[in-house]
Amino acid sequence: MKVVKFGGSSVADAGQIEKVKNIVTAEEGRRVVVVSAPGKRFSGDTKITDLLIRVGTSIPEGAFDEDAYKQIIDRFQAMAADLDLPLSVYEEVKYRIDQAISLVKTGEPKALDTLKSCGEDGTALLVSAYLEKSGFPASYTNPKEAGILVQDQPGGALVLDESFDRLYTLRDRQEILVIPGFFGFTPEGQLVTFSRGGSDITGSIVAAGLKADMYENFTDVDSVYCVNPMYVDQPKELTSLTYREMRELSYAGFSVFHDEALIPAFKEKIPVCIKNTNNPTAPGTMIVADLPERESHVVGIASDEGFLNLYVSKYLMNREVGFGRRLLQILEDEEVSFEHAPSGIDDMSVVLRDHQLPPEKEAVVVERIKEELKVDTVMIERDMAMIMIVGEGMNQTVGIASQAACAFREAGVNIEMINQGSSEVSMMFGVKSSGLAASVQSLYRTFFE
Repeated sequence: MKVVKFGGSSVADAGQIEKVKNIVTAEEGRRVVVVSAPGKRFSGDTKITDLLIRVGTSIPEGAFDEDAYKQIIDRFQAMAADLDLPLSVYEEVKYRIDQAISLVKTGEPKALDTLKSCGEDGTALLVSAYLEKSGFPASYTNPKEAGILVQDQPGGALVLDESFDRLYTLRDRQEILVIPGFFGFTPEGQLVTFSRGGSDITGSIVAAGLKADMYENFTDVDSVYCVNPMYVDQPKELTSLTYREMRELSYAGFSVFHDEALIPAFKEKIPVCIKNTNNPTAPGTMIVADLPERESHVVGIASDEGFLNLYVSKYLMNREVGFGRRLLQILEDEEVSFEHAPSGIDDMSVVLRDHQLPPEKEAVVVERIKEELKVDTVMIERDMAMIMIVGEGMNQTVGIASQAACAFREAGVNIEMINQGSSEVSMMFGVKSSGLAASVQSLYRTFFE
């Protein structure tokens, strides 16, 4: 049995859903399908989820976004019409969206999660109906019916262990099951979404619960590239990766796969294959548990912008028991999550996503650090980019850091910080955003050419 997940670009319009139907029905083993919300059809288009968020956030402000609402409804109506589905299918999609909007208007705290889930829910209704219309037994399967139970953390749900036994019972079903991704239900029956891009998480959870032979994740690229094609023309394709490598790359900017999605599949040792909806016969990239044979020890270079560095300095910091804990406690109190925390004897840096610390929250955090920790210096440096080189073979190779440092020197970019985890699967470098492209290109030449 295979679990097959299709991303937003794979269900962006009726033509793409036709491809989905052909892929699913090409192999008898593809019996469980997980779908995202419709994504961009072309450059400059807007994802359905973004439109739903626009509608939902406009309601408390008293200015209902009619334009965004119309775009959502028109798009689902056009897809249903182009697929020649019964009018009742579109009407059901619209009804569920309208019901979610009504819930948001009541001020229900978790109602926005319900509205955000309507993109995936609508896609699942369309895809299941189209499979049925095409002569293949199929059914829409809500995550509650499937047994996906999650913790009550809106926008960041975590799956509960009892979900996996519940999901296993789906193996008895004979038809093709179409499950909307991105959300589950608390034991009390409350709909809660995963973090953005969470349909990957749903797919992995379902694959683990069903103990599938493989989890296929269909997107819009033939395979995973070793570097972002934005920075390097025609970069090398990766035929295989380990779970740990893919998770590190995803976390650090690879948009092909959600960084949390591999954990359920990893625990069950289910192989994952990333494939292209527009070119399904291409072999894709396999993600496996064990290190594959390869010549290079560095398999990928990931990068992302939008970071800041919170720098704190205090003489004899290393002698002050609990300093780091108290610094991080201030961030926790202010609901700020951090990414990295490299430190020295008298100083400590905390790397954050820029959006975690808007100006008003920055003022509070800085004042608390000054008052409670009595530091000599506290400084915030924005406009940072993080670059990560990844490879499970790096810890067996002398000189990786030296080669990387030379690459930055050749690019004429100063390294602001370095951090390497104890696992030695990855090495992170912080640079100014202005030097990101040159750095990535130079690292690519060093490790892949």
